[in-house]
Amino acid sequence: MSNLLLVFQYLSNLKLKIAFFLFITVLSLKTESSIAQQIYSKAYGQKGNPALIYVHGGPRGNSTLFEGTTAAGLAKRGYYVIVYDRRGEGRSADPNAKLTFEEAALDLNGLIKQYGLKKVSILGHSFGGLVSTLFTTANPEKVERLILVGGLFSQQESYDHILNTSLKLAEQKKDTAILHKISTIKSFDKKSEQYRKQTYEVASHYGFFKMPRPTEESKRVNEQYENSSFSKSNIRNDKAPTLFYENESRVNIDTKSILKNLLNKKVKLSAIYGLQDGVFSNKQLSDLKIITGASNFYTIDNCSHYPFVDQQEKFLNSVADIMNK
Repeated sequence: MSNLLLVFQYLSNLKLKIAFFLFITVLSLKTESSIAQQIYSKAYGQKGNPALIYVHGGPRGNSTLFEGTTAAGLAKRGYYVIVYDRRGEGRSADPNAKLTFEEAALDLNGLIKQYGLKKVSILGHSFGGLVSTLFTTANPEKVERLILVGGLFSQQESYDHILNTSLKLAEQKKDTAILHKISTIKSFDKKSEQYRKQTYEVASHYGFFKMPRPTEESKRVNEQYENSSFSKSNIRNDKAPTLFYENESRVNIDTKSILKNLLNKKVKLSAIYGLQDGVFSNKQLSDLKIITGASNFYTIDNCSHYPFVDQQEKFLNSVADIMNK
């Protein structure tokens, strides 16, 4: 586009300039339209109510679990809830997607524009916490509240916590396969795709993402999702992590200082975390509580990495309490 503008500057005839300007405008609109068409999104609730955008985890994620279990429930509480799948992930298939934070920010900006919104609140879940934090610091005027929901914020601390905790469990259980795997992981480059992937595999092996004691409510919510069309559209792009690590330099970051600075930009910052979320150490949660302030930091017991499924009613109440402040 910058090359086209240079051409425009060298045109001397006024009519040619007007015609060329119209051409550039149409080209720009077509580009925005093509991007919008690539992005799956859906709104729940009445436009005009406080807007909440859910940003899913990943890379290799989608919003089907949140959409199929919780979006409508939040809308019933008086919010205009927007869910979407990032470009190249889930239902937003795009073979040309780069899977970078910059691309994710471009799509979020496009989504806000598409739905005619001026200011929104964001629910950033897991990896979506990083996407949301980086977007908010670049566009503070567009974000009323940033709500981290089990959102990543100090990746290496999480990796260290997972590996150290898993090592103790493996030693107790004399789990030689996992002991060998942890030893191998520690030899990897900490900014490599395999380091992240296999660390999370170890976490999954020991149930770090599962709530300790499923309740009747959580069983119902999970069964509802499994029997829904959303479960059937739970599309995963296995190439997404590879693309992210190839195209993005910020693959292992700590955003605590960025979160602190958001408060200076008049963005309201809150957090909702499961007390049994195996991704985070007690120290990490304490650090984040200091950043958000105790009154803006919500924890839920008998809850792991998916508060909106593990403890749905408590999650909905927490969001409502945050939004009403």
